[in-house]
Amino acid sequence: MSAETIKLPTQKVKADFNHALPLHIANLIDVRAGKAMPFTREQMSAIDKAPIKAPVAVNFMGLTTDEQADRKHHGGPLKAVHQMPLATYEQINAEFNLKVRIGTLGENLITEPVNGLPHMDETTVCIGDIFQYGGPHGDEQVNDSDSVQLRVVQPRRPCYKINDQIGQFTKVPNIASWITKQGIAGWYFEVVRDGMIAAHLPVYLIARPYPFATLEKLWQLSNSKEKFEVDIIESWLAIECLEDSWKTVLKKKVGRG
Repeated sequence: MSAETIKLPTQKVKADFNHALPLHIANLIDVRAGKAMPFTREQMSAIDKAPIKAPVAVNFMGLTTDEQADRKHHGGPLKAVHQMPLATYEQINAEFNLKVRIGTLGENLITEPVNGLPHMDETTVCIGDIFQYGGPHGDEQVNDSDSVQLRVVQPRRPCYKINDQIGQFTKVPNIASWITKQGIAGWYFEVVRDGMIAAHLPVYLIARPYPFATLEKLWQLSNSKEKFEVDIIESWLAIECLEDSWKTVLKKKVGRG
């Protein structure tokens, strides 16, 4: 699906996301990509991501310089780009007394908030949100057609490679399972519009069709052992862009009777 080109005027904002769109919510501070390299269990992996200093092209498969060794479980149009909050590293390091560095867990994008707005994280990002990376910067208008537009389609499910990645340096418990229970693994985008991306670009929220559908709530429903009223689950199943495996999980959460 494509999105119309949206003009992004400079604007003053409130201290939340409840404002007329488009809304400048963050700046992109880090863009990262990885190369497939020998990993644990005699496998290859590109989970370790290094910063990219120059602008990089983004197409329907993601950053053109980013690799995925396991195409069955990683990459593809519905996992084209991965963003994760810095807070995930802070929470892991605090919980397990570690010093895991940025880029260790495979994220492509990291942002910081602006204008007193909250961070982009699982409590503020919704399924279906479309973000534009690039737009007006000060008084200089960046070519809008070069700006990437990305839609949130699913949270990231942590796998054993997170344990192996961190466990290369220290013995750790099942951190992947802990991250899943916390629901703090970031999210995947599909690419709405190809373009160029680079650190220091402004980030705009340009569409929010499902304001109820935070990633935090999706994790809570998916992880819960309880059943829910059909109306609650159906509202999620009606989200066209939500990746199908998450809908399969949610269908099992409908209460009987």
